Amino acid sequence: MQKIQLMVTCLIDALAPEVGECVVDVLERAGVTIEVPAGQTCCGQPAFNGGFWDEARAMARHTIAVFGDGDLPVVIPSGSCAYMVAHHYPELFAGDPAWQTRAEKLAARVYEFSQFLVDALGVTALGAHCEGKFTYHASCHLLRGMKVHRQPLALLAKVPGVELVPLAEEQECCGFGGLFSIKYPEISAVMMERKVQNIAASGAQYVVGCDLSCLLNINGGLHRHKVPVKGVHLAQVLAGKVG
Repeated sequence: MQKIQLMVTCLIDALAPEVGECVVDVLERAGVTIEVPAGQTCCGQPAFNGGFWDEARAMARHTIAVFGDGDLPVVIPSGSCAYMVAHHYPELFAGDPAWQTRAEKLAARVYEFSQFLVDALGVTALGAHCEGKFTYHASCHLLRGMKVHRQPLALLAKVPGVELVPLAEEQECCGFGGLFSIKYPEISAVMMERKVQNIAASGAQYVVGCDLSCLLNINGGLHRHKVPVKGVHLAQVLAGKVG
């Protein structure tokens, strides 16, 4: 039986624990034994993106210590957090051989949630059932950083009852971009409006994503523009809990 470590992510833990529960349900259904190391907190991405690398290093050291130096896969239900750990942790510790070695070892163990199911386990059909029209938003770090795109679509294609409809400009940013939406709110708002218009035009009842941060932004835009579509995490679809 495959055993993994789960990085819950701070946003899921604080704002959408039901998504974390769905992640656990799906992984256990796939035959995975899950370890959730205590002491998890933010991976440090906001500080890194803001240029506060000393603060980001402190968070990275903590995360590396929490997950240890073992060999278990580390599954992360967020493309942006997975990208931070897998790619930016080694960058943070360039010139610090001891910590860079530990960062690289952790980075090599990281999988985004859908990537782990499809590429590591070879699983696409998980026995879930959801009725309705769904469309998919490809979040930026997941798509461009982790190079994950076919995996979520392969999983959605195997859920009975799901009618997957295309989303115009599926691969365009929703406008969140972490600190981008705070530093450039006017530009972010225009990007959000365009994303909402495309979602509304798709005819979908649900828009699926793999990053809670994007989904929070998208759901806020849908609400403000009174578009009756709900943003849901892929794990909620695979667990059959999108209501």
